[in-house]
Amino acid sequence: METFEKSKYEQMLSQYNTAIKDSDVAANVAAIIEKKVPENDTLEVKKFLMGSVELTTLKTIDSEESVLAFTEKVNKFEEAYPDLPHVATICVYPCYAKIVSQSLEVEGVEVACVSGSFPSSQALIEIKTVETALALKDGATEIDIVMSVGKFLSGDYETVIDEISELKAICGERKMKVILETGLLPSASDIKKASLLAMYSGADYIKTSTGKEKPAATPEAAYVMCQAIKEYYDKTGIQIGFKPAGGLNTVHDALVYYTIVKEVLGEKWLTNQWLRLGTSRLANLLLSEVIGEEVKFF
Repeated sequence: METFEKSKYEQMLSQYNTAIKDSDVAANVAAIIEKKVPENDTLEVKKFLMGSVELTTLKTIDSEESVLAFTEKVNKFEEAYPDLPHVATICVYPCYAKIVSQSLEVEGVEVACVSGSFPSSQALIEIKTVETALALKDGATEIDIVMSVGKFLSGDYETVIDEISELKAICGERKMKVILETGLLPSASDIKKASLLAMYSGADYIKTSTGKEKPAATPEAAYVMCQAIKEYYDKTGIQIGFKPAGGLNTVHDALVYYTIVKEVLGEKWLTNQWLRLGTSRLANLLLSEVIGEEVKFF
């Protein structure tokens, strides 16, 4: 039985080009950044990116008071800047799902929770499922989980897929993002395989990083993940979203990821339903550039 199951996953992977070279990826990304990013350095793109931000607080020192204040900033933003798009999501630990869902007043902002023993994913599947179910019960509308990286690296694709599938079953219609922790994956080929396995298992989005490991998001990882999304879409007709997260420190970083998505995936992915940016510091930087002066709103 085990041999059959493993061959099934290998058979799926064999339908895609996973024999990619890191040097080729680096060269392609460098060309995109040099030739294409400048044309996207516009006010309209920066406004769009503001609306794709997943405003995130995942600190050890988070408290009910700090998370409530965090949520209130989103509530007040719409009144302060009625002509600008609000953030896409507030992302918190599951223990704060209820306070965010009960205090959030802005229509269209999702409540995302990291779940499944974030950021390590090192827990029994029973713990991961209960945590996810409780987050959803308390008002989470989206769930971010971490792929079992150790299992993936040891070639145990069956467990990787079973866990993702089981957690997606709990989420049901609510969106689930699978974090690959690309900084811990040795090669572009590994990132491609992990992307395909996550999508095959039911991921609605694939996400680069937890932000807790270095390197976090990189343009090279984003390029490979977007290639995987495109190939998977071309083969299955299933559209999967993309979320770079961790290490998005400048507006230029955001423009680079926007440009990679535009060049590899095309216009169909350039909505905040399919492109998200996991960050907190970037919201103020984007707002400052749009307004034309330094603003520290969030």
